[in-house]
Amino acid sequence: MLRRETDSRAARLRALMKAGTVAMPGAFNAATALLAERAGFEALYISGAGIANGVAGVPDIGLLTMDEVVRQAGYIAVAVRLPCLCDADTGFGEPLNVYRTVQAFERAGVAGVHIEDQQAPKRCGHLSGKTLIAPDHMAEKVSAAAEARRDPDFLIVARTDARGVTGFDDAVARAHAYLRAGADAIFPEALSSREEFAEFARQVKAPLLANMTEFGKSPYLSVDEFAAVGYALVIFPMTAFRVAMKAVEQVYAELKATGSQRGGLDRMQTRQELYDLVRYRDYEALDRRVGGYKTGDA
Repeated sequence: MLRRETDSRAARLRALMKAGTVAMPGAFNAATALLAERAGFEALYISGAGIANGVAGVPDIGLLTMDEVVRQAGYIAVAVRLPCLCDADTGFGEPLNVYRTVQAFERAGVAGVHIEDQQAPKRCGHLSGKTLIAPDHMAEKVSAAAEARRDPDFLIVARTDARGVTGFDDAVARAHAYLRAGADAIFPEALSSREEFAEFARQVKAPLLANMTEFGKSPYLSVDEFAAVGYALVIFPMTAFRVAMKAVEQVYAELKATGSQRGGLDRMQTRQELYDLVRYRDYEALDRRVGGYKTGDA
């Protein structure tokens, strides 16, 4: 079916969080979102790095505009029935910009966003050289985000990058300030051990998001391990992207070397599998039902 249900996806995401720890694979376009939905995931994460790297071919340093990211997020949100949490970088500006950003993402159909306390130009959370805005400035952004939403269930997640800049204690202090400002959940970026994840959860009594990215500063923990130490959301922002890019790199090398794609056929999604994924026959049926000029019409 092409028609989507009208209940609040934000409310569904909150219900999932209350029921247990939510695993959110990163989708960088609508096709990968459809695959995650088919795999049985109940919610999705829309990766800012995935959009920047995969759509524009640029690093994740805040080069894309709010409109560009919202457009891509909207494609993903419309394609699936799942609630989606989207990376909104620093909110794309000052508190007034953040206000407009939240409204734009909400209109696009996502269930929530996270904004971070870095100074522009932002950097990947697991790289060195980050700088932070003052905590009271970030609190103003969080407050603006909370006020801007129309659906009270739309999730406002405040990310702090303080652990790698000013230390663990400042990350905790900032988390408390952002909760007082109206954040629904806290995203402590780049914690360095299981013990730090657990200690953060002991000190910050709120829904928490863990970033389980690869080749970063955090250890590899499973969703069950994060659940055991008190995390509500676990995102895997670039897992699918990295696997896909390596596969494409390999098949391009083979194609260049041999002049044929035949050696890679067994690793490909077939034409029929792709058509099934994007609901080709549903669109054909819709076209037969509503499309075409009927002879004899006035």
